Amino acid sequence: MSDLPSTERVILGEVVGAHGLTGDVRVRFAGDSPDHILSVETLWMGRRVGDPEARRRTVRDRGMARAGEVRLNFEGIDRRDQVQPIMGLLLFVSADVLPDLPEDEFYWYELIGCQVESETGELVGDVREIWETGAHDVLVVQNEDGLRRLIPTARELMKEIDLKARRIVVVDLPGLLEPT
Repeated sequence: MSDLPSTERVILGEVVGAHGLTGDVRVRFAGDSPDHILSVETLWMGRRVGDPEARRRTVRDRGMARAGEVRLNFEGIDRRDQVQPIMGLLLFVSADVLPDLPEDEFYWYELIGCQVESETGELVGDVREIWETGAHDVLVVQNEDGLRRLIPTARELMKEIDLKARRIVVVDLPGLLEPT
């Protein structure tokens, strides 16, 4: 992976199966939309983001597939039987190839690791992961004692997001910050 820039790496999807007989790959895309994965020309394929055996792949063709999936065709994968060995692999890119988002919108990877606190200054924990639930994504926040809280990303609940300070401030709603 020496020629992958050393910036943050972002998972765009996961290989979930074959599509047809000519090596097309079904990919479950990460995030709200397939736009990012459908726009890249090359990406990395590996077991995890820091996988030293990750391989760079060039996308030859792309299109929509089942709900929540896209269809990709990579150089060097020309037959259905070549898809089986790559099933389950993650597809990722360097964050610097992603387009800038409008003000007050954030990529998930930017929120992971941010410290969450209430409006009154109570430390809630750090964002460990984000769940896509349909209505609003949900921050999975865990404190140092291992207590987890699930906080919806609704604009009304997120009072401030400061990526430079790695800090998110949420409203003090009764029950919102109860552990799960």
